[in-house]
Amino acid sequence: MLKLCVNGARTPAEHPLLSADPADLLDDAVEAAALGAGPVHLHPKDRAGRDSLRAEDVARWVGAFRRALPRIRIGVTTGAWAETEPAARIERIRSWTALPDFASVNWHEDGAEELASALLARGIAVEAGLWDAGAARAWVDSPLRRRCLRPLLEVQDLPAPRAAAEAHEMLQVVRESAPESVPLLHGEERSAWPVLRIAREQHLDTRIGLEDTLVLPDGTSAAGNSQLVASVLRISAAGAPSATSD
Repeated sequence: MLKLCVNGARTPAEHPLLSADPADLLDDAVEAAALGAGPVHLHPKDRAGRDSLRAEDVARWVGAFRRALPRIRIGVTTGAWAETEPAARIERIRSWTALPDFASVNWHEDGAEELASALLARGIAVEAGLWDAGAARAWVDSPLRRRCLRPLLEVQDLPAPRAAAEAHEMLQVVRESAPESVPLLHGEERSAWPVLRIAREQHLDTRIGLEDTLVLPDGTSAAGNSQLVASVLRISAAGAPSATSD
């Protein structure tokens, strides 16, 4: 499975397709889905282009993508940067009128288990966002582990060798302690392409999109999400050789 992460916490100034209006991303997302990407993970924005968990913003973004991609599962962030207080995030979730199919919960953030419980209570599947091995260990010990849709192993912005080491450490934790789970492995910024190659080598679910990287494997700027997806398909066809240098 190749999940599409269309925008992330980025601002409109970072790329021509990143916008406060979901309509500006839809054609590109439809093209990416036609290539084989899906489900979709998105960050709802307010009218100023900031990440938002407000009911009206979630409804606007989830509704627009669901209409454009009716057969694709749609997920959203619940990151603490969008709403800093854990109790306020839970209240936001309880106020949602348009429900996504799934939502990511960063397990290192305060109140993660309570937030996951609130999502599950509304019938929203939970992806456990694991940013490092410590978060992975906390998740495998969680009573909610078996109720989560999947662990989302998210290697942060690191040089390729360190990214690879971090990916393998998190995979080891999950495989040894939660063997029933099906992890999705991906990286961000410098880690994006090295970690994606590891995921492809190991036949793991992964993701790509403007949230994770703005550049193609050769370092040139990506025109959009569909061009990033096309690059993944070329890597897969070529056998995903390992990246071993910065």
